[in-house]
Amino acid sequence: MTDTTQTSRRVVVTGLGATTPVGGTAPQTWEAITAGRSGIETLTQDWVAEHQLPVTFAGSIHTDPLEVLKKVEVRRNDPSGQYALIAAREAWADADAPEVEPERLGVAIGSGIGGVHTLLSQWDVLKEKGPRRVFPLTVPMLMPNGPAAAVSLDLSARAGAHCPVSACASGAEGMGLALSMIRNGRADMVVAGGTEAAIHPVCIAAFAAMTALSDRNDDPQAASRPYDVGRDGFVMGEGAGVMVLESEEHAKARGAKIYAYLDGVGMSSDAYHITAGEPDGAGAARAMEEAVADAGLSTGDIAHINAHATSTPVGDVAETRAIHRAFGGHTSDIAVTATKSMTGHLLGAAGALEAVLTVLTLHHRQIPATINLDEQDPEIDLDVVTGGSRALPDGQVAALNNAFGFGGVNVALTFTSA
Repeated sequence: MTDTTQTSRRVVVTGLGATTPVGGTAPQTWEAITAGRSGIETLTQDWVAEHQLPVTFAGSIHTDPLEVLKKVEVRRNDPSGQYALIAAREAWADADAPEVEPERLGVAIGSGIGGVHTLLSQWDVLKEKGPRRVFPLTVPMLMPNGPAAAVSLDLSARAGAHCPVSACASGAEGMGLALSMIRNGRADMVVAGGTEAAIHPVCIAAFAAMTALSDRNDDPQAASRPYDVGRDGFVMGEGAGVMVLESEEHAKARGAKIYAYLDGVGMSSDAYHITAGEPDGAGAARAMEEAVADAGLSTGDIAHINAHATSTPVGDVAETRAIHRAFGGHTSDIAVTATKSMTGHLLGAAGALEAVLTVLTLHHRQIPATINLDEQDPEIDLDVVTGGSRALPDGQVAALNNAFGFGGVNVALTFTSA
């Protein structure tokens, strides 16, 4: 039952989990990101040559799920579900696996594409072997909310099992939904984030046909280069980022460690184009302004932005304009970083992973650098962190995480240090 008497509760982050192209856990991922290591590599699957794909590299998962999950769990979950389970279990353990009433525990894990591997592999089975050989769990494995359902079952979470599907903003929207659930009293704790497993020949071919992908096949680790004058498109990545969110009073009552506060969310839509954001960044700016206001802060309070920054020629400039619109004269005071330069673009999991990295930035008071930035585009007049990590200012610090998606979806999250 919803507790409508608790509408202004602050929300804290008490557990973190991730499985990414640069690490199999959140600490491993953070260590690689702060060291400036790329997880982009040439793909070795036979289908790359078989289909003569124009792009032959991506940010594949660092750790094989079979090293973490049971064989039956791998068998019964699409890779997107496997990644969600891995990250959620890590986050839950990191939060000390608390005892909580199932009716007070929720899940909000987004996915932009869902079980594409399951869908297309079972289509092949149907064509080649007939309907009797199609796997009985195909539907729950291919549905985008399959990962959220799997985590809900795993943790006996009964306050809701939600799956925002908002392209590359899905994971961030999941965290925004979790914030609302806790503030509104629907739950005391929510396991929130995003997952994606779309490194598949159809997805690569489709994004390449849009000319959205970098085609630096001869130098994969230098291909994702946000803000650089030579950027030529994004790099596909995969993985999951998950955090445990709970009300501040609930966390303190059980003596939980607190990484940071999730204090604000802003959401908007461009209504401009199905794939391109508004060139002037108006919609993205509204999301950022709303996220700051929702946190009870002013634009001058933001010290850091983990930007969406996918490494596309148009998108990076539009986000820059959005930041200027939102922060005006304070823009030069904000240290910006683009961690997709190392992980590639995890699509529906991107905002979730980058939210985890934003929390770790606040917790460790260390801003990771953007790699592959050899010559900054003069149109991108931001204070981009390069050449090694930078320390955050002393005292209470607020940071923003941006996530934008096809369909004109814009989500911004405001985190503050604990």
